[in-house]
Amino acid sequence: MKNKLEFRGISKNFPGVKALKNVSFTIGHGEIHGLIGANGAGKSTLMKVLGGIHSSTEGEVLVNGEYQNFMSPSDAIKSGIAIIHQELQLVPEQSVAENIFLGRFPTKNGVIDWHAMNQRAQEQLNELGLTFSPREKVSQLSMGQQQMVEIAKALVLNANIIALDEPTSSLSAAETETLFRVIRQLQSEGKILIYISHRMAEIFDICTSATVMKDGCHVVTYRDISMTSRANLIEKMIGRDLGDMYSYRERHLGSERFAVSSVKSGRFVRPISFHARKGEVVGFFGLVGSGRTELMKSIIGALPSKSIDMRLDHKELTTLTPKSAIQNGILYCSEDRKKEGNITFRSVLENITISSRRNFWRWGGILNLIKEANVARQFVDKLEIKTPNLSKEIQFLSGGNQQKVILARWLSESSMNVLIVDEPTRGIDVSAKNQIYNVLYDLAEKGVTVIVVSSELPEVMGITDRLYVMRENEISAEYSRQFYNEEKILSKAFPEKEVA
Repeated sequence: MKNKLEFRGISKNFPGVKALKNVSFTIGHGEIHGLIGANGAGKSTLMKVLGGIHSSTEGEVLVNGEYQNFMSPSDAIKSGIAIIHQELQLVPEQSVAENIFLGRFPTKNGVIDWHAMNQRAQEQLNELGLTFSPREKVSQLSMGQQQMVEIAKALVLNANIIALDEPTSSLSAAETETLFRVIRQLQSEGKILIYISHRMAEIFDICTSATVMKDGCHVVTYRDISMTSRANLIEKMIGRDLGDMYSYRERHLGSERFAVSSVKSGRFVRPISFHARKGEVVGFFGLVGSGRTELMKSIIGALPSKSIDMRLDHKELTTLTPKSAIQNGILYCSEDRKKEGNITFRSVLENITISSRRNFWRWGGILNLIKEANVARQFVDKLEIKTPNLSKEIQFLSGGNQQKVILARWLSESSMNVLIVDEPTRGIDVSAKNQIYNVLYDLAEKGVTVIVVSSELPEVMGITDRLYVMRENEISAEYSRQFYNEEKILSKAFPEKEVA
């Protein structure tokens, strides 16, 4: 039987929000179908309807011509549907095999048959061309390998329809190649793959067809993605021509603002040093695992270091803690919004103002709620954060809008000297990326030093004045903007043994 998935007039209403409005399109046998749209376009909500997390207010889902009424994720799984979310649903301290068979362990005489489970898990890993052991703990695997465990889990469930939400957001180039190989293998078996990503190059590289969504509505479906262009897709997504996405602005750079030297820790065997000027946007580029994030966390005291020397406006800084870093106007926006950014069950307002709340206390210990709300609303408007109100819990926003809330938190700080943004546009659509770049330029023009950490080389080259390249926990090169060369920069990012 040939696989076929059809959405017919799907609508989904939440209190005060119409998340989906009469969405209809079809995906055929063996398609890798890109699902594209700005943050808040309705992509995730549609996948939650498909995965049985939400029931639709109106409309129908058909799988192989049969109407489905999923009341729970288990109903969707029974119909051969698997959703692999951006934030993986794995148990880190259990083995690969245990995660693959979670909730359905094979048994023998009423007890778990560990031998059979490990053997069947090994067979599934072999089919995917994977080399790690089914007995290995998931916590010991790379993000790319964990992604493969999720796919193996889906295949054990006999899934014929697999949706992947931003699957490469935390993967290295090599892991992305492995993922693409597996996706094409599944396509050759006739399975339907739904690929959600804001990375246009990937959409054109891996997808055979695509659907664009905007404001909860279906805009257009391309049966053959080669018949359109990146510029056309972006225009359909945001309703206008974006032009130069990076919109780089030249500006006057001041004197040295921030200097770091002699960073030593268990990870950094050789001392690391760098500097940045007032009004400068400095990039840190490197592959996943190169030590970029660990360096930034060492600077703000979130990771221990044996020694570190820092100067802010030529003034020596003692070893920082996250609290003292904030007090000195050195602010860090984490790449991991789920674990280190969001306060999940709190409102948009609280997530924006949590670190600057000290500025809203009035005499007598009373919180000035009106002033706090006005500041939060200012940044919701400035960053165009899509939320029905300030009291909405952040967990109910799209991933990209959650990212913008975390950025708004640091923008709401009254004193900012250095802003470190780690993967600031991960999971964010191209229009929102452009907004964030312009916010960073605005800060730089006011004299703030901006440090951008990113694994996307076009982004780092597009928005920075100067960049450092990291590999294997060291700075391997430094380039000024006029000397940017993609091939040279990449050669300095790969381990020397691979370059040779």
